Amino acid sequence: MPMDAPSPTAAPMDLSFDAESMLEGLRRWVECESPTFDAAAVNRMMDLAGRDLALMGARVERIAGRMGFGDCVRARFPHPSGDTTPGILVLAHLDTVHPIGTLAKLPWRRDGGTCWGPGIFDMKGGTYLAVEALRQLRRAGRATPLPVTFLLTPDEEVGSPSTRDLIEAEASRARYVLVPEPARPDGGVVTGRYAIARFSLRTTGRPSHAGATLGEGRSAIREMCRQVLAIEAMTTEDCTFSAGVIHGGQWVNCVATHCDAEVLSMAKRQPDLDAGVTRMLALKAAAPDVGLEVKRGVTRPVWEPDAGTMALYGLAREIAQGLGFDIAHQSSGGGSDGNFTGAMGVPTLDGLGVAGAGAHTLDEHIAIGSLVPRARLFAGLLERLS
Repeated sequence: MPMDAPSPTAAPMDLSFDAESMLEGLRRWVECESPTFDAAAVNRMMDLAGRDLALMGARVERIAGRMGFGDCVRARFPHPSGDTTPGILVLAHLDTVHPIGTLAKLPWRRDGGTCWGPGIFDMKGGTYLAVEALRQLRRAGRATPLPVTFLLTPDEEVGSPSTRDLIEAEASRARYVLVPEPARPDGGVVTGRYAIARFSLRTTGRPSHAGATLGEGRSAIREMCRQVLAIEAMTTEDCTFSAGVIHGGQWVNCVATHCDAEVLSMAKRQPDLDAGVTRMLALKAAAPDVGLEVKRGVTRPVWEPDAGTMALYGLAREIAQGLGFDIAHQSSGGGSDGNFTGAMGVPTLDGLGVAGAGAHTLDEHIAIGSLVPRARLFAGLLERLS
């Protein structure tokens, strides 16, 4: 895996990053709310990011969404030499878990070295610093050894059901994949991710009037509660199970006919996840007069670090040390689109984004002081990979 030595006169430290201007640009992104299930909102975010990339000289393509999700943006930065060999894919998502209106509860706010906002940590902050890294290289007239492509997706927060094929097709044409998902709590990066499976469950009961004929009914909600307790009790160190969404009933004075739930399972090893999937699909209703249906949803394959990924990490660590800090690496729970590319065997480095905490909560925030160092690290990778 050839990786160029740094020029003695050109290094990430020489680039003119400025945290204040980065925050100004990032604020526009954060205040453009883009929850996954609101395709129009996600597309407004794609408009904003696509314009920023076009102003940098990218050839921007809009790829129409499907399955009810928003569009993708693919931005290619041709190499000055016209080289079309496999290059660097920067893979990021612009959807968030925060519904429209979250800004009223979690407004853009800055206090000391911390900045809050919906999606600022996962992962608009990281995506913006990746864009800024390339922007500064281009402003300085420093060409990357390889062509660079950004692929921005609309549905990562729900497992990328509409974009996995596009992600894998783009990765198959790349030499390296860089994923600016949030940094680990210790500031490290990600060189592997656990396998993940999602499931949809429906229980079916028998309706009755909850006041006059309660005993004639069979509650779908009651059955789902039994199932959730049994499912979460299956959790071991090898494979975890958790219910994250439940909807049931329609009227409080009616015994519920239907109840729906979504369950997430995660394992460090693919065989453990496969065993967990088998257990989930074998679940039965607790009583003969209620029904249970379990459907497997989207799955992320396990990504285990290989020699290519570890060499990529080694270069990132060398660059970071040259910038005055160190980065550890780890395999991580919580999926990303890096699961797909890493599992394909394409050298992938994840967790290159901004430092912070509170992902998916009303305390989501970033450490402002991490913006410039992490952007310099990203720029160093773009400039060194060949």
